[in-house]
Amino acid sequence: MLHDLVPGTIVRHPAQPDWGLGQVQSAIGNRVTVNFEHAGKQTINIEVVSLDVVEEARPPASF
Repeated sequence: MLHDLVPGTIVRHPAQPDWGLGQVQSAIGNRVTVNFEHAGKQTINIEVVSLDVVEEARPPASF
């Protein structure tokens, strides 16, 4: 799934729905930095958490 997680990709964290939508800022190895609407920047280890790619979403203006 890492190949899908390029900067600009919109995602959700499956275990943290209250974080809202997130926009991938960077993806280096297993580490993906995501800027979430309600949680700010978070670094996610994608070997531990499989982020859900949101196919049809526009990033909110706050991104």
